Amino acid sequence: MRNILITSAGKRVTLIHLFQQTIKNSGLNTKIYTTDMNPQLAPAGIVSDGCFLVPRVTDRSYTDILLDLCLKNGIYIIIPTIDTELQLLADMKDYFSKRGIEILVSDSSFIQMCRDKRKTNDFLQSIGIRTPHPINKLDPTFPLFAKPYDGSLSKDIFVIRHKEELTAEILNHPKLMFMEYIDKDEYKEFTVDMYYGKDNYVKSIVPRERVEVRAGEINKGYTRKNYLVELLYDKMKYLPGVIGCICIQLFYRECDKDVVGIEINPRFGGGYPLSYYAKADFPKNIVKEYFEAQMLKYTVDWLSNTLMLRYDSEVIVYE
Repeated sequence: MRNILITSAGKRVTLIHLFQQTIKNSGLNTKIYTTDMNPQLAPAGIVSDGCFLVPRVTDRSYTDILLDLCLKNGIYIIIPTIDTELQLLADMKDYFSKRGIEILVSDSSFIQMCRDKRKTNDFLQSIGIRTPHPINKLDPTFPLFAKPYDGSLSKDIFVIRHKEELTAEILNHPKLMFMEYIDKDEYKEFTVDMYYGKDNYVKSIVPRERVEVRAGEINKGYTRKNYLVELLYDKMKYLPGVIGCICIQLFYRECDKDVVGIEINPRFGGGYPLSYYAKADFPKNIVKEYFEAQMLKYTVDWLSNTLMLRYDSEVIVYE
């Protein structure tokens, strides 16, 4: 058996369905399994081919439990989906690989860089993508933006427009970075899905315009085949140690092509389904590379101006 395990599945029902559909289309006898801390209440776990109980990623027994369930259930590919597990699984790649299990996560050094936004800024600047100008919190100019260097899901972020809003709590927060505020009336916000092959070369670049965001994830958006595709291919064509899906968040001002890099998430983004429905099939890329031993070529053969409108839905379970 060569099955796929998507960890910390939670509410990613659509992502599970996309992998299941890709496997069905490929004619493989492969199951899509998931893990969660509460399988009975994880919607994506319910719709998967089986959901396994695991402890928190910070639990000392986590990797032993994960390895054991992989060996018992014929897991060949592990796909992490949340930030908190990326570093641990990157560190364990070789250990799992020696046991016939491939973890689709980039190398440890790249994950470290992505998890610390100060290092992400340094990286982006080193490849020629500008980042928000830093602001001295003791001598600030307004408006400004503040966010934690290790944050996610848009937690503890602040837009500060006036001196009175710069409270002692914000000033004394040990993890906040203070920076230029990017005016969304001038710039459009994008998350760009990028797929890297086993050879660490990019195979697909799909900018998603974030028209409306909820809890840090795109709620309404379009794919745009614009200048960002050309720019990112030029700057990020080859990244040593990078594999699978990553997504980079940017602001883009069309009138002068000013691009401001914000962060990189080395995993499937929550809004990836939009890219899939625009014919950028990353699950199919995984099947081709890891199950069929095919070499992938770079392609821009996906649909621009595809609109995604999200809504709430339900998973019903009868006991």
